[in-house]
Amino acid sequence: MHDLQELEGFATVMALGSLTAAARQLGIPKSTLSRRLSMLEQRLGQPLLSRQGNRLLPTEAGVLFEQYSRQMLRLAEQSRQAMDDLREEVSGELVVRVHACCSRGWLPRSLEAFLELYPGMRISLHTETRPPRPGEGQGEIWLWVGRDPECGLRHEVLTFWTCGLYASPDYLARRGEPEHPRELATHAWVDWIGEAGEGVALHHEQEGDVIVQPPPSRLKVDHLVPQLDAIARGQGIGILPVQNAESYELAHTGSLRRCLPRWRLAARPVGLLYSFGRQPKKVTALLAHLRKSLPEEWRYRE
Repeated sequence: MHDLQELEGFATVMALGSLTAAARQLGIPKSTLSRRLSMLEQRLGQPLLSRQGNRLLPTEAGVLFEQYSRQMLRLAEQSRQAMDDLREEVSGELVVRVHACCSRGWLPRSLEAFLELYPGMRISLHTETRPPRPGEGQGEIWLWVGRDPECGLRHEVLTFWTCGLYASPDYLARRGEPEHPRELATHAWVDWIGEAGEGVALHHEQEGDVIVQPPPSRLKVDHLVPQLDAIARGQGIGILPVQNAESYELAHTGSLRRCLPRWRLAARPVGLLYSFGRQPKKVTALLAHLRKSLPEEWRYRE
């Protein structure tokens, strides 16, 4: 059985090429490091390092053994982390931030179920309409709708929301139904989370891609429920996730109609934002719970 301190000392000397520099980095006396290397060579029965001038150079055995020593050190670190994870409890407080579009329904219910599983946990839930800024959100979990905000957090896409253009039958009866995306410029627009700011891109299998700029919206919303209600009340045409529009139509028959159904909008990614690197057990437990509890309807594909 190899001594981990001996392996660490040998790997550090190999990396720095100097006994003095390695001892300084490890924070031990040079004599202690030299003794550990000698003990390691005795165990192996052959020299690992040879001195040439002021440098220590590896022998053929040293070059070969370095690979195995680093593997053993990595395995030791992994086993230590695994044991730490077993001792670490899922407890404490977590900040969860959710896009306003997802603040009702699945996520709150999923968080309540998580708290039932782990009585030692506390969650502070915040609704957001803007993505995290660079450097913001470390140690938190965000549920975000839209592209990767490139803020320094890992972006894990859970699903995509297929979206469409919708209006109420009453609105279409008054204003007429658009037959081509360019006609959207003549219609009232209900803006959802600033979707129309850079234009709305649509794709048709025969006609290709078109980008249209709807008129400035007199009503902007950041939540799906008021977006659905505003469109159903005839305020104009707007973008909705297909599964939400269909559910709303089932509950309120005749309230919504899809416009330009042969033209496709880009699907909106829905994903988790969280810190890179190894996470506390409470974070990994909640991330795993959210992935597992994702509702089947969120996995809808048109």
